[in-house]
Amino acid sequence: MIPTKIDSTSITMIREKGFESVINWFEQHKQSFYTLGRFYLNHQHQIEELFYRSILNVHKELPRFKHDTSFDLWVTSLFIQNCRELSQDNGKQAGEESDSRPGLLKALDQLKDDEKEAMILRYVKGLSQEEVAKILQVSVDQIKGRLFSGIVSLREQTESGESFNGCTEYHKNYIDYLERTMERPKRVDFEVHIYHCEKCQEDLATFQEVRLSLLNHTDRLEDVHVPSGFMENVKERLVEKENHRRQKNKKRKKVGIVFASVFNVLMGIGFLTGLFPNLYYTWTEDDEQLRSFLQQDLGQRVNLEAESDGVIVKIKGVVADDIQTLVFYEIEDTNENNQYFMNYDDGVIVENMYKIMNHDTYPKYFPPDLESEVNKREKNVYQGKISLLPLQTDNETIHLKINKILKIDRDASVENQFWGYGNNQYQTGEWNFEIPVTKQPSTEYTLSGQTHIEGIPVRFEKLIVAPTATSLQYSINREQTEKRVEFLNFNNLEVNDKIVNVDMFGGVPMNTQQDMNWYTFQAQFDTLIGEKPKEVSVQFTSAYLTYEDDKSIPLDVTQEYPQTFEYAGSTISIDKVEVGVPTTVVISNHEVENRAYESLQINIVGEDESVPSSMGMESEGVIVDKNGVIYDPNSTPFSYEKIEQPRHFETVQIIRLDDNRVIPKRLDIYGYNTTKYLNDIVKISLE
Repeated sequence: MIPTKIDSTSITMIREKGFESVINWFEQHKQSFYTLGRFYLNHQHQIEELFYRSILNVHKELPRFKHDTSFDLWVTSLFIQNCRELSQDNGKQAGEESDSRPGLLKALDQLKDDEKEAMILRYVKGLSQEEVAKILQVSVDQIKGRLFSGIVSLREQTESGESFNGCTEYHKNYIDYLERTMERPKRVDFEVHIYHCEKCQEDLATFQEVRLSLLNHTDRLEDVHVPSGFMENVKERLVEKENHRRQKNKKRKKVGIVFASVFNVLMGIGFLTGLFPNLYYTWTEDDEQLRSFLQQDLGQRVNLEAESDGVIVKIKGVVADDIQTLVFYEIEDTNENNQYFMNYDDGVIVENMYKIMNHDTYPKYFPPDLESEVNKREKNVYQGKISLLPLQTDNETIHLKINKILKIDRDASVENQFWGYGNNQYQTGEWNFEIPVTKQPSTEYTLSGQTHIEGIPVRFEKLIVAPTATSLQYSINREQTEKRVEFLNFNNLEVNDKIVNVDMFGGVPMNTQQDMNWYTFQAQFDTLIGEKPKEVSVQFTSAYLTYEDDKSIPLDVTQEYPQTFEYAGSTISIDKVEVGVPTTVVISNHEVENRAYESLQINIVGEDESVPSSMGMESEGVIVDKNGVIYDPNSTPFSYEKIEQPRHFETVQIIRLDDNRVIPKRLDIYGYNTTKYLNDIVKISLE
């Protein structure tokens, strides 16, 4: 019997499970595809034939599926081809019989075929313009043209044949403007024209009305119910065909059976002793960390691949636990000798993040590893890893979309490339993956104990031992207002006389707040997997503090600048006060030795005593290590990771007020931030 559900819709799982999983995939997506089929075909038996053909078609073409597109998009493309063929085959019959479909389906039938398909895929299936263009194998501009003419045709059907009377040269902008995909300069020009052109205003309003009417009708297409027993009828035909095929292949050579039996025995012995996976991954996996996870059966190898403009991205493996989801990848440039790496939230998107992932924390940052042997071996290949949020459940499929990767410049400083300085270079493209993931178990220990940092209470709450990392959860009290500890930095964690180093990029605040006066954080350390904690202690290195210290400095645009004022023991210069669009205020203090503050908390107040609604800030600064050595990111190459307990001192702050010609009245300083070095070792009790 064919099961009705599968654990994952990923292409990897479908390929592994074969024909039955293709059927199950359609079972899970039957509503959307049945609705899509109803736009082409009128009767149930026709749509049953459509599903039957499409399932056979998908199974047959599965070995040729490539990951340069999503599986859903690929299936939709094959489904549309079958829709076209069957609608032509059944055109005469559909014309002779009464049409019981909803009004929207009938109305769209009056459109040209190319308009109808673009409208269905964009507004019914909900695909993007780019995805529709890929399915229909035309340009995005052609899709926009079809959507425009389709909406115009629908309006003419419902509005007594009225046509659009606005400026023809602006018709092409309607789609992008209403779907909010228009670039800002072009949008501003378009809005200026609309403001002055009454006919275009009327056009745009009625165009939007038809479009929203279409979307609203589409939302009500749940009335197109999949009939009872529909998929069962399709399955019966498919099971019958599959049984017939299996009977043909039933004869097997005896030598093949004997060989398979011997091989299975050897494989069984290898896995029971742990010898086979260790040897296998030693031979086949050159990423040392991923190999270690695989050998301990703590991760999954997936081997997914996508290519765009000659750049191949491979997802090699994934390790997931309660702390993070680690994705190991390889990027190869087949055109030139370039190396690229991924940066989370900078062109790397988990499309179903809000559905499957835990948002109580933040992903870790992994800077590129330029010193590993594997990344020195070839100039056009880079292997790395990226941290995603942890999963909510044990089994999920991550829909990973990559549209931008960062170029590695080995001649530039690591600081300039990866910490926001200099001119980073990107490679854009489209690499999409469906990654099946199984979360590995973690062990959580409840902690008790409290200490004080700079007189502020800090309590320890949890120790989580997971395959990828060890996480210490702690909270900082925020009842004091004049002085606050924003976060803490750690040196190491000692468990059962075993010292594990801190992850310098792994200390993150959590989105959950335990109670009103306590803010929760996670500090992350190297993994302690296999260790059962009995004695735990932690060593601090520094605390980042905020001090409240109010001061107001009058600003007078009629005076000449620079001018200076005193604050927190320093002399600060107001370099410029310039009224315009935007209004700009620049302050600076290049003296950092023995300076009390690292950055200031400031606002500009206008003549009407209000803070402008649109205010942007930029800053320049230097890095200072624990011994007072200064590193300028704009002039001196250096590695941030190698600096001992670095502090970032702002030397220039530029405030821009984007509101129309704001006249600044004063500069308000609310407080400042600074770092306090520590060396405390605190023992923590386990409950």
